[in-house]
Amino acid sequence: MVTRAFGDSVRVFATAIPVGLIIGPVVPPAYVGPLSILILGAFTVLYTYHGGMRAVVWTDVVQTGVYLIGGLSALWLLGQGVEGGWSAILRGADAQGKLRLIDTYTGIDRPHTLWAGLIGGAFLSMASHGVDQLIVQRLMASGSLADARRSLIGSGVVVLAQFGLFLLIGTGLFAYYQGETFARPDAIFPRFIVEAMPPGLTGLVIAAILAAAMSTVSGALNSLAAATLHDLYLPLTGRKPDDPGLLRISKTFTLVWAAILIGGAMLYRNEGTPVVTIALSIASFTYGGLLGAFFLAMLVPRALQRDAITGMAVGIGTMSFVVFAKALSGWFPSLAPTLAPFAQIAWPWYVLIGTSLTFFTGLLSSFTHAAPVATPSDQGTRS
Repeated sequence: MVTRAFGDSVRVFATAIPVGLIIGPVVPPAYVGPLSILILGAFTVLYTYHGGMRAVVWTDVVQTGVYLIGGLSALWLLGQGVEGGWSAILRGADAQGKLRLIDTYTGIDRPHTLWAGLIGGAFLSMASHGVDQLIVQRLMASGSLADARRSLIGSGVVVLAQFGLFLLIGTGLFAYYQGETFARPDAIFPRFIVEAMPPGLTGLVIAAILAAAMSTVSGALNSLAAATLHDLYLPLTGRKPDDPGLLRISKTFTLVWAAILIGGAMLYRNEGTPVVTIALSIASFTYGGLLGAFFLAMLVPRALQRDAITGMAVGIGTMSFVVFAKALSGWFPSLAPTLAPFAQIAWPWYVLIGTSLTFFTGLLSSFTHAAPVATPSDQGTRS
């Protein structure tokens, strides 16, 4: 849960960038970043705290609409802002190799290859849409199993279209700024919004970016509070799930996690790596442990809770070492040659590696004890 919170803190930091560009002229530089994060966090906490899951779902619907309208508006403006329009943008991008769709490279040191997308991306999607409370809570709120299935499949279609839209925007920005190099990649689109868009559209696209972030953060707050309540608070206190007083406790957890997310965003420092890469990397190395434990429970009847915990400890611990191998190389230069192979592993492979380590460690652990005696209720649950 802490790792999920840090990943969402990075997203809050990224979304505060355009807010900072807007208030920058009227606020002292030292206060721009913290004030932007506080503004964004406060409004998100407000409706999540008072509205709960219903507020999260319905605001997601509205925010998604604003988000897509803002993206399409940016697409149109880029076509107007580059001489020759989109035909010139695409010709120039193609000439510089920016439109290459498929990279068949078979190594695991590049993140954007065909195999990283098909294999690594499949495991990442299984984890994010199958075992992550952030998505599962939405599926559980569906009216029926059929509705949940339709929303899950529809999500994949919408995400694909969304990626296509913003990849095109990135291609347009490359042409608009004529290949200029930026110290902070995450500031490119916000700069275009503030400097190149007319006032009305500036507000719309800023709203679109804020909508996307608030949607993610509100869902994260709700899922973190729910997981804390059901996975930690109830087992430790022995209270019943239908206790009416738990609503107040859940809201308290929402405020606690909000403070952690906002605090993490204010402490985060951008060092030039796109925040989307950082956020996905953070999520990916814990997703492997979650997905591996899920497979263990589904496929290995003899596995107990302690086997899953052992597998997750090994999987997440090993992936933590992989994720921070590059940083460790900087801290301990003498270890750099040893750490180099681990530091080169691209983040799309983290979930697959973590899942495999967790599952096989748990499987081996399950053979250190007698198989549990299955009860009729257990058999019905597994079927």
